[in-house]
This record gives sequence, C-alpha cells and structure tokens, in this order.
Amino acid sequence: MQITGIVCEYNPFHLGHSYQLEAARRAANEDCAVVCVMSGNFVQRGEPAVLPKAARAEMAVRCGADLVAELPLPWALSSAERFADGGVALLEALGADNLAFGAECPDVSRLKALAEALLREETGALIREKLRDGVSYAAARERALWELVGPDAALLREPNNILAVEYIKAALRRGAALRFTAVERFGALHDGPVKAGAASAAAIRKLLLAGDDPAPFLPEAAAEILRREIAAGRGPVTVEAAEGAMLARFRTMTEADFAALPDGSEGLWRRFMEAARSEPTLEAVLVKAKTKRYALSRLRRMAMAAYLGLTADARPDDPPYIRVLAVGARGREILRRAKFRGTLPVLTKPAAVRRLSPEAQSLFALESRAADLYALLYPSPAQRQGGSEWRTGPVVV
Repeated sequence: MQITGIVCEYNPFHLGHSYQLEAARRAANEDCAVVCVMSGNFVQRGEPAVLPKAARAEMAVRCGADLVAELPLPWALSSAERFADGGVALLEALGADNLAFGAECPDVSRLKALAEALLREETGALIREKLRDGVSYAAARERALWELVGPDAALLREPNNILAVEYIKAALRRGAALRFTAVERFGALHDGPVKAGAASAAAIRKLLLAGDDPAPFLPEAAAEILRREIAAGRGPVTVEAAEGAMLARFRTMTEADFAALPDGSEGLWRRFMEAARSEPTLEAVLVKAKTKRYALSRLRRMAMAAYLGLTADARPDDPPYIRVLAVGARGREILRRAKFRGTLPVLTKPAAVRRLSPEAQSLFALESRAADLYALLYPSPAQRQGGSEWRTGPVVV
C-alpha cells in the first residue's frame, strides 16, 4: 500500500483541504492511503485551535484521510522549520512514501532548489551577515538566497511556499526516502476574504466569531461535526477566552521563567517580560515587545508557551511516540505496519504511555496539562472538565 503524508492544522477542515487530499491522492496513486500529522489543541500561529483536536481529526477522516496522528505541542507551537521537522519525522515513522503539501508555486524542483540552498553551510553564515543590517529573519533569508539562487528567493514571501520548502528541507536533512507533491492553492488566499465560493481557514474563523455560518465552505461531513461541537459548547474556541488567565500567568512568572521560554534568544525574552509585566491586554504586550526583526507570530508562540508552561528544555529532538487521533479502515492497517516496524511506539490507549520512556511520559504530561487548559476555553462551563487526555482514545470511523 502506497502512503501519502500531509502535515496540517485543519483549523478547521474546509473545501480547500478536501481538494488537497483528493489532488494528493490522484498525484500519487488513486488507491494510495492518506496519513495526516495534525497539530493538537494549539496551533503554529500561537493560538488555541478553533475546535478540539478530536473533532478536527474526525473531520479529516470523514472527508478522505485514512489516519490522523497528532503533532505534539513542542513542534506544533514552534517555528516553521521545527513544525515541519516534527511532521516529517512522524510521517517517516508511519511509513509514508510521498509527502504532499499546498504551495503557491506548484513546481517542486524550484522549491527543492531553495531547500537545498538553505541546507548549505555558507547560507547560514550569509543570513547572519544580512541580519546585522537589523532586518527581520525572513528578509535576511530572502536577501541571502537571492545571492545564491536568484529571483526564486521571492517564492519565500508566500506562507505555503515557506512551509513547503521547510518540509522538503526536513526530509532532505533526515535522509527520508520521500517523494514530493506540491498541490497548487486554489480559491481564497491564506489570510484573504471569501472568494469564488472558497474561504481560507482564517476567513472561516472570522465568520464563526461573527456568528455567521461557514458551512458553505466546508464539506458536509465537516460542517456536521462543526455544528455538533458548537451545539455541545466546545467551540468556537478563541484566544480572547484565555486572555485573563494568560495575563495572570505573566504577572506571576519569575525572570527565570521568562528566560526559559522557547525562542527567547537574543534578549527577546527580556523584552517580552518587561511588556508582560506592565501592559493591560495581550495585544498590548505583543505590540510593546515587537520589533521589526521578530515576527509577531514568534511572540504569540512565546506568550502561549508561557500560559501552557512549555519551556525550551521540554522540546525533544524528535517525537517519542505516535499519538493516534482518528483512524479509518485503511488507517488501521497502516498502524499495524507501523507497530511491526517498531520505529516509534504507537499510542492508541493513553495508559500505555506509562510503559514508555521517561521522555515520552514527560511529553504526555505536558500534553495533558495543555488539554486541561484548553478545556477551560470552551464556551460551555459544563464542558470544562480536566483529565481528558487520560480518558480519550482515537475516533474510529
């Protein structure tokens, strides 16, 4: 059985994601299985996902995926490079043959050339040289690549191209035997408005928060799950619901707590600490700490890491297990093969983590705390019980 892998967030799953699944399957083999590695309850932009991970994983399996595994928190709430590396590591462990991704540029050869250039030792030195001009990392990277590969450096101005290059780079660095399929993005832009019957995940989240119905932009099975979760009081989840708790957490943190946050190098943690101790809103904290060198998303991730108790030393080099969120019939065969290979332990029953390494148990404890804090953000107080990570197994379709 051929396996195509996708790294995703599905926040929430929409028609564009459905199109990508179908296109990736056609490009590889009509009969291939599709495995997704998906962020859990918190996403890469430094916010809680709009719906819980079990619901989003179920959306994916009911709309064409065969298996959804969780990208653990230390990778989900991280830079594009680390996000991609964790996803590729899990797909490799699950036996993927092909890696599919959305991109504004559908030409894999051009994206691969950028990935190869970024892996050169001299590229890092050139980027550091450009950073001395006081520009952002993204600008320094583009200027360095322009000297090395020419105008194609501008491809990294687009968000999906950035992730596509990071996926390829991660696979090349790991020596993973993966083919690559780029699926050209269609319809609405990444953060753009509704367009020609399509809407991005960001636009759909805005519709939800405005009280509008985004169902026309979701496959019917996904729309049904969305309606179910909202009716049950488990969505939409917003970062605004966490603001008071986040500000309270900031004001009780010590200097050592701030210094231990991920991605706080070059004194950024100190800027964040000073803003967090004085400003009255989360947005004001982020604005005060921001400089042109650092992306706002990096500060949002630092803020969420502070709320969740995620520290730089709680980030293993590689995921220590495969946590299954949702599975269909062919997905069960993929899991059997993964268990037989024994590359990584497969978690379908939470209690089984007690038989794994101390590193795995520590990660699961972090995920459990994060899930309990996520539950406090549900609109319905009745849904805010703790301990869900220890009670919840995969959704079986």
